[in-house]
Amino acid sequence: MSALTARGVGLLVAAVVLLGVGFRFAYPELALLGAAAGTAVGYAVATAAWRPRLEVTRSADPDRVARGEPAAMTLTVRNAGRLRAASLVAEDRCGDRVVPVPLLRLRPGRDTTVRYDVPTFRRGVVPVGPLRVTRRDPLGLVALARPYGDTVPVWVHPRIHPLNAVPTGAGRSLDGRVDKVPHGSITFDSLREYVVGDELRRVHWRTSARVGELMVRENVDTSLPRIVVLLDNRAAAHPERVDGVAESFESACEAAASVVTAAYREDLPVVLLMVAPEPAGPDAASDAVALDSAPLDRLAAARLAADDDIQAATARLRRERLGDTLVFLTGPGGRGDLGAVGALRAAYPSMVVGIFGAAEPAPSGAAGLIVVDAPDGAAFAAEWDGVRRW
Repeated sequence: MSALTARGVGLLVAAVVLLGVGFRFAYPELALLGAAAGTAVGYAVATAAWRPRLEVTRSADPDRVARGEPAAMTLTVRNAGRLRAASLVAEDRCGDRVVPVPLLRLRPGRDTTVRYDVPTFRRGVVPVGPLRVTRRDPLGLVALARPYGDTVPVWVHPRIHPLNAVPTGAGRSLDGRVDKVPHGSITFDSLREYVVGDELRRVHWRTSARVGELMVRENVDTSLPRIVVLLDNRAAAHPERVDGVAESFESACEAAASVVTAAYREDLPVVLLMVAPEPAGPDAASDAVALDSAPLDRLAAARLAADDDIQAATARLRRERLGDTLVFLTGPGGRGDLGAVGALRAAYPSMVVGIFGAAEPAPSGAAGLIVVDAPDGAAFAAEWDGVRRW
């Protein structure tokens, strides 16, 4: 993007006036001055339009951090042209910040490196780049800015608080009984006909003798705890704002990250869902987050949505039965939806609700749920370890 500076605009206006007056009133001296001024503006445009050949590389160290942990960006700019890239002013964009990059008198084949800290005091995806290089003419009449390099995201994950307790699984036997077991086990599920390659030790001889065909046992791990974390990302569930930030939602994200990490540590299957559809972010880094991305990346990019209906999320949970342990994390505005969540007990025998930032605790045994009222993620982790009624 090019633009005339204030000096350039003034000189261009003077050139037009001098040329007009000189030709109108037959003053060749004024016309000559006007032509010189116009020539100077044209020369400035041609000089600034020359595009320097710059190679930009950047690397984040690291590119994924927890909130508050240090992260740095290293930017290297190399002059790949044959001419000196003089009169260059460059700045790199890091989130909402602008970082100056020294490029004056960068000789051909040389490079310059700048390293600066990336702000990680807030959860989110921090887009870094592109480098913006502005070239000016020697007279300062024209400034032309061009982007160089790509945008690199730095993922700032929610803080993770260690959880010592993990939920038990729901072992369902064929007679309909549901037992709670801590780590899962292999359970008989059904019988099927023998096919070549099946192990003979899995043949059920008594049934085979009765039906006259070899029948093989099918075993499934039905008692392995399967955790579903439902994060309430509705704006209506988190009405309080401090400097434009919903702290209750930040705490819910920390709790979700803590539960997901604890499940991974114990090799337990876990699914992360959002109540409202995840809105696209204003930058390419957020738009690139897919539903199958790493849960911590999704939590880093999570944003509040205007949708205030929880029925679609509960209908999906009831229809698909994604697990046996449901962890619902919401804010003060989500207390009115505990009934809708409690109606899922038939599909999810183990249910825990975390409410963050509420002025008053929820009634004991609300909707038949285990409710944990916590001011933040750390308090939720402490209360979680005290919950034993899975």
